[in-house]
Amino acid sequence: MKRPARRRPYLLLLLAVVGLDQLAKWLVDRVMDLHDSRVLVEGLLSLTYVQNRGAAFGVFSDAELPHQSMLFSLVSIAALCALALIMGGALGNLLDRARLGHVVDFVDVFWNAHHWPAFNVADSAITVGVGLLILDMVLSPEPGPTVAAGVGAPPLAGSE
Repeated sequence: MKRPARRRPYLLLLLAVVGLDQLAKWLVDRVMDLHDSRVLVEGLLSLTYVQNRGAAFGVFSDAELPHQSMLFSLVSIAALCALALIMGGALGNLLDRARLGHVVDFVDVFWNAHHWPAFNVADSAITVGVGLLILDMVLSPEPGPTVAAGVGAPPLAGSE
């Protein structure tokens, strides 16, 4: 079965991001030694090669949690599932609007005379996906100034 052409730009964007990410990481690993730093813009931007065993921006990288790599892999998979739910639901409702000019809702939840607005599977998927993303944001700690500054970076102005 042939994929619709209108999905192609999103697939190409996804593949471009993954490809550029992997190429950049491969180049850094190939041309730099671990903990090397190269200034790109003096006082503003450097490339510094570190290996992060934690979450985004190095959060929990020194935690040495049991099965840490597996744990963060599962978190990444959960984030992908949340995004897939949101994208799938949005696409389902978009297809209805493009095809019919409206969205078909059919689930009617009520108690006595009180009705929740009718919804559909796509709405449910979007709601669950957004809920998972909010849960992830609530459970993920904010990086502190030390973590955000990065390994080997000069201290932030005023933090000395």
